[in-house]
Amino acid sequence: MSLLRLDDVLVRKEGRTLLDLPSLEVREGEIHVVLGPTGAGKSTLLRIVNRLQRPERGTVRWRGESVPWPAPLEFRRRMTMVFQSPLLFSGTTFENVAYGLRLRGEREETLAPKVDAMLRLFRIGHLSGQRASTLSGGEAQRTALARALVLRPELLLLDEPLVALDARIRERLLRELRQIVQEGRITCLYVTHEQAEAFAIADRIAILSEGRLLQVGTPEEVFYRPSGPAVAEFLQTSNILTGEVVAAGGGVATVRIPGGTISALSDLPPGSQVLVCVRPEEILLTPSEGIAADGIEGTVTSVFDQGSTLKADLDCGFPLTALVTRRAAREVPLRAGTRVGVSVAPEAVHLIVKGRTADSQT
Repeated sequence: MSLLRLDDVLVRKEGRTLLDLPSLEVREGEIHVVLGPTGAGKSTLLRIVNRLQRPERGTVRWRGESVPWPAPLEFRRRMTMVFQSPLLFSGTTFENVAYGLRLRGEREETLAPKVDAMLRLFRIGHLSGQRASTLSGGEAQRTALARALVLRPELLLLDEPLVALDARIRERLLRELRQIVQEGRITCLYVTHEQAEAFAIADRIAILSEGRLLQVGTPEEVFYRPSGPAVAEFLQTSNILTGEVVAAGGGVATVRIPGGTISALSDLPPGSQVLVCVRPEEILLTPSEGIAADGIEGTVTSVFDQGSTLKADLDCGFPLTALVTRRAAREVPLRAGTRVGVSVAPEAVHLIVKGRTADSQT
């Protein structure tokens, strides 16, 4: 069921388009992540949803009903928002979490148990009496999240809430946040520019770029089946080749690419001009003596050691990049000048019809 829907929303400033959304739907009970680079319009989107900013045109619908401008207090109270910076007050952790309840007139005898429960949920109960100014970054953000969730919002808005934390704390808090939101059946609209963060927490992901929606889908759909070259490039697909379907049948298409052919699961007819997308981790490299007669052969041009993986650039008559685990690299010595076999499973190949730049919502 749709909880929130934006239709035909346009936001411009000084002649520049900040947001241009034909439609965007947030379903009840889901964690919907809006992913895009800095300047994509993510924070503007949250301000429109929260009715802190009025668009030039467009409609915001809540459970199918249009929300007027200015939005009534009753609507505003249905959602809470957490920002990049915790924005805590000078009081204690308890006082910060209790602030919204007190603002709504909650009595102390019912307020205290709710605050204490939320502090325990976010593992900061032992910090209840500690001044907010003394909290670490992770503790402060847990406090900000607890302050938002103690109000039991129907929609939780998160504006890059973990961006200021180091990787280890961010991963731990992200796991906890997803569990808390899912168990509480809270609908969440989460914006971020961090791809790992988006895929770790999302039920659905919307890719936003320069104020325009490029694709909406599950993490699996967006990651493996980008709707266009812009999404593929943003998600670091790395290998985007020009090709033409030369044969098709049984749900498998044979695509001619520079230097050979490659198979893909597709119903596109012969003659289709396509972009062939292959993620680097989906490429299997074999020693040169194991190359099939009709297989693809390549020469390693450079190798970049990334710790747990090795990034190998290849010349196969066309440039190709493969990501190989250290263990797999023991079987295929990766040195500049080495000849290797290259194979890719048809299900790992995604075809985009040439000229497609628009998105699709799933």
